[in-house]
Order: sequence, then C-alpha cells, then structure tokens
Amino acid sequence: MRASLSEFVDEIGYEYVGRLPREFAVAAELKRRQGRGKAVRFLVEGSEQDAVGNVVDSRDKVIKALSASDLKDAYRRVLKAMSEQGELREAGMPKLREASRGLLSLPAVKFYERDGGLYLSSAMFIACYEGVCNASIHRVMLLGEGRAAVRLVPRHLWYLYDKAMSRGEPLPVTVVVGVHPAVLLAAASSPPLGFFELRGASAIVGGLEVFRSPLHGNPVPAGASAVVEGYLTSEQADEGPFVEAMGGYDRVRKQPVLEVRSVLINPDEVSHVILPGGLEHGMLMGFPREAAIYDAVSRVVPEVVAVRLTPASGTWLHAVISIRKSHDGDAKNAIMAAFAAHPSLKHVVVVDDDINVDDPYDVEWAIATRFQADRGLVIVTGARGSTLDPSSSQDGLTAKVGVDATKPMGQGERFERARIPGL
Repeated sequence: MRASLSEFVDEIGYEYVGRLPREFAVAAELKRRQGRGKAVRFLVEGSEQDAVGNVVDSRDKVIKALSASDLKDAYRRVLKAMSEQGELREAGMPKLREASRGLLSLPAVKFYERDGGLYLSSAMFIACYEGVCNASIHRVMLLGEGRAAVRLVPRHLWYLYDKAMSRGEPLPVTVVVGVHPAVLLAAASSPPLGFFELRGASAIVGGLEVFRSPLHGNPVPAGASAVVEGYLTSEQADEGPFVEAMGGYDRVRKQPVLEVRSVLINPDEVSHVILPGGLEHGMLMGFPREAAIYDAVSRVVPEVVAVRLTPASGTWLHAVISIRKSHDGDAKNAIMAAFAAHPSLKHVVVVDDDINVDDPYDVEWAIATRFQADRGLVIVTGARGSTLDPSSSQDGLTAKVGVDATKPMGQGERFERARIPGL
C-alpha cells in the first residue's frame, strides 16, 4: 500500500476553507466542523502546502481508513497492528524539495490562547537505534526554523533517547508529517518494545511501501507529505502549555530539543493538523485502547456487544461496555479486564445489550434502574492512572470505579424496558 493521506481525504470528501492565519483560526474551523463527516482542507499562512484536519474524527472514518467491514473488524485490524509484523516494501524516492523556511514551512499552528508556541500536532517520529526501531506520535513546539522542543512520555522513544544519551550521543530521528491514518493508528498503538509500528501498519494494510530517508536511512511511508531529519539532543527547553485530550492545559516541562538538519516537502501531498482536545485527537489516542478493551473483555464474558471510550473523557478515561452475560459475576469480570487492558481507564460502566452505549441518557437510565452501590460497585484505590487527569496525583496515581449497571439474571419483567410497537 502507498500510504497517501491525500488519496484518503479525496475518498471521504473535504470542505476547503481557504487560507487561515497560524493563530487560532485553524483550531476554530476544525472545532466548528468536527464530526460532520467531511475532512477540512486549508492553507496555513506561511506554510508551503495545503493541510487537512478532522480526517479520522469518527469511528466510521476509522473503519474506512482500516479498510474494515465493520467496527469489530476494525478492532481486529488494530490488534493485528500490535501483534503481527508485515513487510516493508522498498519504493523509489518521491519528489521531495527543500523547504524554504525550515519548520516554519510546515503548518505549525497556535491552537489555544495559552499555547506555548506554534505546534506540529501530527508528527510521527521514526527512530532506529542499536537494532530497535520505533514509530510514535509526539507534539512538536517550534523554537525557530531549525529547532523545536519535543514532548517525550516515558515510553519507547524515550527509551531509545535515554540509551543514546547514556552513550553521549544525540538520537537520530526522522519526523514524518502527513501519512495515511492507518499508519497513524498503528503508531498510536502500544506494542512491546522492539515491535516496529510501521511493520504493524503493514500487517493491517497488506504491505506498506516505504522509502529511505536521505540522512538517516530510516524507513518513511511512501506518500508522506513532509520529512524532517535531525537529532534529539541533550539540550532541554521549556515545552508547553499545550492542550491535552480532555481539553485542559498540560503543564510546562523541560523537554529534549530537536536540532533539524533538513526539512523536505512533497508538493503532491497534503499535510495534517490534528486539533488538540478534539474528536480526531481522541479517536487516534483512544481507538487502539478501545480495541484492547474489546479483546480483553471478550476473553472473560460470553459476548461483548460494544465498547466506547467516551468523547467527554477525551476518548481516554471513561468507558461504557455493553455485554450479553450468562452469570451475574460477568459484569465485574468485564470491569477488571477493562482496567487491566487500559491502565489509564478511570471509570467504567457495564450495561446490558439493550442499552445504547452512544446515548448518555440510555446509560444513565441503566445506572438509575439496574445499579445498586452496595453490590454493583468496584473501587480500586492507589492505582496507576493517567497523568492527563488533573485530579490524579502528580505521578498519575488515581482511584478507579467500576459500575455494574446490568440487570440481575432471571428477573423477568421487573427490569424489562417498555416499548411502543412500531416505534
């Protein structure tokens, strides 16, 4: 597969909204139009190529991006991206040209009033060091045309960076902007260290075409809109504030500085801007975890009907799970499996298959009529949670709550929902 973002956007359709200033206008357009079905295409003032947003801001678009038949098939494909490594097929070098203003030639945007600076929000970092390759998404705050601060969470890219620092070396990285969303979803997943996410993407799309980056020789998905080559250095700079998935500001931290050696642009492609705290941000973060929850819960209950990480929780902290159970203990097993599958999960509600997990009214009705706190509540204290939750402790410790809002087995009409024939 040639991983082209522009081809996918042409397939789903887009609205063109013209030239937009770097500060706030892009965020306003993406916020205003998210969830409407079409992507949004625009030109950021000062950048050298069109950009798109709201590319995968719904599960329907994710299903299409993964070439899946339905939601459960999409879950299976994402799980495949974390367990099977496909082939990377070498392709020729595309038409790349040197950007005239370095990083400022890319659609770096200030989204919210307290943002620390202009940000690239869809940057995928590719690093290979001492035989381990990693691809992951990181926000990039511009410090100029050739420098940026990069937010590294303590996961695999941080591991490679820390190893390079311990040897007194900068970490060579290739930063890619504007790839097919199937590749981004694979890069947003959490396979074990040493499992290369691009090979996972290849497994779900049936073979991924790549070319070698000019400086580091790292594999880059064919069709990428921009390729930045440089080094993560020992220098640290203030990064942030920046809006996280829940819509609040993440704090300022000292983070590694990216020293840029080249910025190359593919004039035939479009770039990608993800609205922080928007539906697309939540979908890219949360959908792989939703798949992991579906898989884990499916192992402990007879049937999982639906799983939703809720948009109000950033598609991250809260889950609603619909099951068909055969025993009154099934819902509690589902709760524990969900917490194990997604450690950042804070609250989970388990409901019966007659409840619409996408309707908060329906879910609240199930809690109101089928839940009793003395027998349906699971509380876990002092557990690892998410540092994105401002109510958690500084190191992410939190309390977790599971709610069994399923009807007891064998209760008949007492818990039956009234229905109007023909409606």
